[in-house]
Amino acid sequence: MIKIWFSFLFCSVSFSGLIRFIARDLVLNFIVKRGNFKKPIKVAIFGAGAGGARLSAALNIGGNYRIIAFFDDDTTLWGRTLGGIPIKSFSELKNIFQNIDQILIAIPSISRQRKKEIFNSVKLFNLPIMVVPGLDEIASGRAKINNLKPFGIDDLLGRGEINFNKDNLINKEINNSSICITGAGGSIGSELCRQIIGMNPSKLILIENSEPSLYKINQELKDKINSKTQLYPILGNVNDLGFLIYTFNYFKIEIVYHTAAYKHVPLVEINRLEGINNNVFSTQKICIASKKSKVNKVTLVSTDKSVRPTNVMGASKRLAELIIQSYANIEEENINNSNNEKITFSMVRFGNVLGSSGSVVPLFKKQIAEGGPVTLTHPEVIRYFMTISEASKLVLQASALSEGGDLFLLDMGEPIEIKKLAEQMIQLSGLSVRSKKNPDGDIEIITTGLRPGEKLYEELLINAEAEITSNPLIFRAKEDFIRHEILFPKLEKLNNFIKEKDEISALLLLSELVPEWKELKN
Repeated sequence: MIKIWFSFLFCSVSFSGLIRFIARDLVLNFIVKRGNFKKPIKVAIFGAGAGGARLSAALNIGGNYRIIAFFDDDTTLWGRTLGGIPIKSFSELKNIFQNIDQILIAIPSISRQRKKEIFNSVKLFNLPIMVVPGLDEIASGRAKINNLKPFGIDDLLGRGEINFNKDNLINKEINNSSICITGAGGSIGSELCRQIIGMNPSKLILIENSEPSLYKINQELKDKINSKTQLYPILGNVNDLGFLIYTFNYFKIEIVYHTAAYKHVPLVEINRLEGINNNVFSTQKICIASKKSKVNKVTLVSTDKSVRPTNVMGASKRLAELIIQSYANIEEENINNSNNEKITFSMVRFGNVLGSSGSVVPLFKKQIAEGGPVTLTHPEVIRYFMTISEASKLVLQASALSEGGDLFLLDMGEPIEIKKLAEQMIQLSGLSVRSKKNPDGDIEIITTGLRPGEKLYEELLINAEAEITSNPLIFRAKEDFIRHEILFPKLEKLNNFIKEKDEISALLLLSELVPEWKELKN
């Protein structure tokens, strides 16, 4: 009797389990057919160290990924497993790429050069690449290891990443100081805010004439600010001298980073007088307001387009540099003749900033997303590039190293061909370039012709010899300038021409002050 009862119980349990398995499979099949169930993304993780292990654990919890393999450069790991998943040489990708949907780079400290090598290998198999956040983002709590982001074009700069330590010199300058950033809502200005906010200034004053831009950066910084820093978002026009004097005095500003400017070459070519007025006279008024208050340092953010300019924007920025140099010379003469404290005026000149407003990168992204074509002005255009973060760190270093009248340059590596940049961006999107050699490609690249005032290549120096600073990646130069006795009366005349809307006279005077601007004469 007992045997019969146990047999009946065993059959019942078995039958019940069988029913559950069949029901589960039927439900799963139904969900898949209805499109409500996503198959896990099959990935290979590059990096079998601590970062790879943490990423693997996070992905397994989510259940949206299936890890096929780990890759690592460490030969001692090849043939081993991590969590039961094999660790392979990256050269074996060619054997398993058909079973992979994505490559995930899980080394937060990986060099840009190694990223570039990985990209060049993976592009042969047309696989998308995702990257874990950097060490600084993870350490600060701004991101988690599994906050994956697409492999970006800034990962493909033709050089190793430039690291600037927040050394004692910068910290000493920023800590407990009252800092003002003009153009705080712009690409460089907003990144400067992000860098500075972590160095505990006593006050951070954001000057911006665009309400949406000011609101955006202010909201972001409010989440990062600590009790040691007071944040003041100020709507205002840096071409208003009274506003600047009042602001500098009221907040007892000590350091000014002047990033506000009109930078879009084609727009300034159309709006020449306004471009000159903004770029030139806002700089002069920053200098005047600094002298009428107790500002210690003023750093102008300039551009490589100011070197032998071929457009109004570049010429206006060169004249802004001349103003900074002239005021620096005045301070030098005053300090020699009295015991007054001097204001340190300096400037930073660099090339194109990846991802900034007006950069080709957002334009190319938009064109690729719309199916092309990607437009180049000329197939041989080359440009220097740096990331927004690098550019902002250079500005901070320059201010800390400045002695007065300095021009600071960054070792920007080799210039990049814009056509090659466009091709790489298309490949990063998982697409191919359509050309005569590949007529079935996805995105075509076409040439539209150079825009008015556009150069094939940019330079960083006019006629000075650059010397290395205490930071081997930052160079200092002193260039020819116009003494204030000559410059200031001409600036007054230029200002009058702008007020009278006399564009021809204004441009002729600008070309006189910036004689290397040859385009107007031609």
